[in-house]
Amino acid sequence: MAIRAVLWDIDDTLFDYTSADLAGMRSQFAAEGLPAGYESAEQALARWRELMKLHWARFAAGECTFDEQRRARVEGFLGGPLSDREADDWFARHLVHFEAAWALFPDAVPVLDALGDGYRHAVLSNSSLAVQERKLKVLGVWDRFEAVLCAAELGLSKPAPGAFHAACDALGLPPEQVAYIGDEPDIDALGAVAAGLNGIWLDRTGRGGRPELVSVSGLDQVPDLLAGNTRFGAPGTFG
Repeated sequence: MAIRAVLWDIDDTLFDYTSADLAGMRSQFAAEGLPAGYESAEQALARWRELMKLHWARFAAGECTFDEQRRARVEGFLGGPLSDREADDWFARHLVHFEAAWALFPDAVPVLDALGDGYRHAVLSNSSLAVQERKLKVLGVWDRFEAVLCAAELGLSKPAPGAFHAACDALGLPPEQVAYIGDEPDIDALGAVAAGLNGIWLDRTGRGGRPELVSVSGLDQVPDLLAGNTRFGAPGTFG
């Protein structure tokens, strides 16, 4: 069956989350000082990323709510027990710096333009709708998508097949008519394939090592891939 829709991941796929997160933390350190217990900004940044992965995994597994994973990240980062209000206040200040650094990848709008007439578009994210709606609106691409589904509201996170199927249901299409594009090989591409979609791994950093996955190194390669200029579904890297 022909692919009729593209389902997108957001963070580190369309939106440069990693760069914005690091730039936001550096800006916060400059404004508030380096938190106690860290000898350098690099050490603090590494700890922040470690805690994000840890508590995001807990949220994805259903072990905590979206707000609880945020508070746990702040407590772990600052190294002491905090009230919910203290943790929320710190994270709110962080968001000011983080949002100031928001940017799409340079290839995001061009690929949405290139695919605009031929395919329908939706989002499936392991975040919350409030977070991703604001992000997409600030970045000027909210209206590009028919539907935006997020784990916090679904009660399911990628790579659970039910999360992908919910997005296909929102589009009214069977999984085999939908391509999913994301930056995580297992959560995104492999999860999509396991759910019956056409999974594409966006390997921007050239990690490689996953010959069983269809992969691209940039979003500029996606239109030709979907158009059939390559054998979609064949393992390997397009490029």
